[in-house]
Amino acid sequence: MKAQRMLRHGVILGAFCLGFGVVLAISDSITVDDIAARALEDRLNSLSEVIPAGIHDNNLVADAITMKNERDKEITVYRATKEGKVTGIAYEIFGSGYAGQMKLMMGLDTQGKILGVRVLAHKETAGLGDKMEVKKSDWILRFTDLSLGNPPPDKWKVKKDGGQFDQFTGATITPRGVIDAIRRGLELFAAHKEQMMDIATSKAAMKEAH
Repeated sequence: MKAQRMLRHGVILGAFCLGFGVVLAISDSITVDDIAARALEDRLNSLSEVIPAGIHDNNLVADAITMKNERDKEITVYRATKEGKVTGIAYEIFGSGYAGQMKLMMGLDTQGKILGVRVLAHKETAGLGDKMEVKKSDWILRFTDLSLGNPPPDKWKVKKDGGQFDQFTGATITPRGVIDAIRRGLELFAAHKEQMMDIATSKAAMKEAH
């Protein structure tokens, strides 16, 4: 009798553990899917702020390619196309801030003119370095329509360093890092424009070119 009771309890416990494991597996699957969906939504929102909807009729994420930037870091290049022709591109750029690395998204037209720049992630001090966020100030919007030659390369600095751009009150390192990241991003486009703009360029070809 005692053995039967122990067996029954063991079966119940085993069934409970199995059911709990299934619930956890389903929960983990849903969580992973939710995270992936949220990440894709965030990426599409970021791209929409630097690539105007009117210049493309394609899925920017689906038509992306990969390549290496000037620091040998692999990045994703999102190419806007309309009627089969490249009309613009966007890719992540990276700068060094006061509190660490800053990640931004920059969009360019086919001539290398900036369509928009937005901050994706940073650890800068609230109230000081975070003025690069578009919701905190219009500072980041001032780069729209500029290019590597406008202003000249030696003017892609904060005014304190002899450049054209304002620094933040009480924070110079952050804007200095953002400006440097944008300038290097423009130089990357100038150096690899042909590959970036070639609609026939495949992911494999881009990797082999670097």
